[in-house]
Amino acid sequence: MTDVVDTGGVPRLRQVVLDCTDARALAEFYRRLLGLVYRPGDEPPETGGVDERGRDWLVLRTPDGVPQLAFQQVDHLPEATWPDGPVPQQLHLDLTVASVEDLEVQHQRVLRLGGRLLHDRADDPEEPLRVYADLAGHPFCIFVAP
Repeated sequence: MTDVVDTGGVPRLRQVVLDCTDARALAEFYRRLLGLVYRPGDEPPETGGVDERGRDWLVLRTPDGVPQLAFQQVDHLPEATWPDGPVPQQLHLDLTVASVEDLEVQHQRVLRLGGRLLHDRADDPEEPLRVYADLAGHPFCIFVAP
């Protein structure tokens, strides 16, 4: 049985939303890692200013305005304990680079930005990859895909 769908009548994925206990910090992590920009009005306040939006909901877009990620402030968030432990990943982001050399460059960037390495398969000849935790503990992968 084949499900033929009229693409004009289906929902379109707008963005991925990540719960976090520090929306501004996590948004900054991904903004810097992925080269994204804030939705107008979501930019950090000037030094010393009150960050009202950072206490609730922030959106990152591509430089040409396509929504990508949103960050929703929550009071408590159990950190994923993947690959071991009782709290599964539940969701993770897959990011790709073109080469093993690019994977190494991004590895250094992730660590500088505060990410943590969870699993290292950079030497896998078929699919080199690394799995990280972001500042809130959400797992994400960076792998080589031609």
